[in-house]
Amino acid sequence: MRILIASGVPRQSEAGAAAVALNHALELARKGHAVDCWFLDDVLAKPARPKRFEALIFALALAKRIARGRTKYDVVNLHAPSGCAYGIFRWARRGRGLPPYVFTMQGSEEWYAKIMREEHEKGRAWNFGWKNRFWHWLYHQKMYDFSIRTAGFGAIANSDACRGAEAKFKMPPGRLWFVPNGTEEQFFIRREYSQRASVRLLFVGTWLDRKGVYYLVDAFQILTKKRPGLTLTVAGCLIPEANVLEYFPHEVRHLIHVIPFIKRGGMPNLYAEHDIFVFPSLIEGMPLALLEAMATGMPIVTTNSPGMADVVQNGQNGLLVPTADAMQLAEAVSRFCDSVELRRELGTAAQRTARRYTWESVTKQLGDVLRLAVNPEPAQ
Repeated sequence: MRILIASGVPRQSEAGAAAVALNHALELARKGHAVDCWFLDDVLAKPARPKRFEALIFALALAKRIARGRTKYDVVNLHAPSGCAYGIFRWARRGRGLPPYVFTMQGSEEWYAKIMREEHEKGRAWNFGWKNRFWHWLYHQKMYDFSIRTAGFGAIANSDACRGAEAKFKMPPGRLWFVPNGTEEQFFIRREYSQRASVRLLFVGTWLDRKGVYYLVDAFQILTKKRPGLTLTVAGCLIPEANVLEYFPHEVRHLIHVIPFIKRGGMPNLYAEHDIFVFPSLIEGMPLALLEAMATGMPIVTTNSPGMADVVQNGQNGLLVPTADAMQLAEAVSRFCDSVELRRELGTAAQRTARRYTWESVTKQLGDVLRLAVNPEPAQ
């Protein structure tokens, strides 16, 4: 097949959405398909103005570019919400002469709005007052809705969002598929589990309210009162160290190491140098950092929320805690601190689980969806 994959983000392999697109493209090419990848900087000749309409401007430019070369591809895989304009254009033309459209989506915008409204009421959401909630519903949510409604098929990275979209849009069976994210072979390393005086915690992700950073701060304060030698590394936060440290009280800041940005090739060593992966995110699609940490055999503490709960089973290959609960987050970390054997048992189980989520495996599922879009199975 001749395939186009497009996503409205910069072309940067360290970023989640871009990494998903690039890894899918690489695996599809290995399977003999001809694949192009377009990103924000490939489609827009200059930065979008105004910035708040960047996603829509990209979607419109993307639709025009696909339409101009309509015979170049057998199928297009557009990451939501970037497919909204092309989907509407194709629907208006009843698909005549245009390649079929499959969307890829990470998670549920409705779930995001619900969670962040609750956090706003606690004073723990940065920009989700009523004006931003209205804007989110009017603009972001509508773009996602049109991306889903107008597509022939969809690949969604967490099962909860897949079921929710199927129910909301009354999709017939077989239109929406749960296609999880994956991890690279370089992360499957050999890990040594040993007792140390100081246990090293690791959080990887952008420093955002939806990532549960307030609860990470609270849990770390609880833990250091009982375990003064505990340390925490915050990596890939994309903001200066000083901005991260200001969330923590002065007395624990010397226990925190901040790495604002790390190259992809350095990530396996980062995981290898730490003992416990702590990921208190409130809402995700299926985070690449979680899959990577599991692949390296790290014992995992994360939240029982969509995306994470698709791959982590509590007490079997990691520890799940309720979202927005610093006390239980701290207690789960303490369980791992107290037992090297538990870290070994659940860490090795996490690595076995991650073997089911290699990019080779999950891209095969995406390829099946793309083939369905090109050659839909006849109705029975």
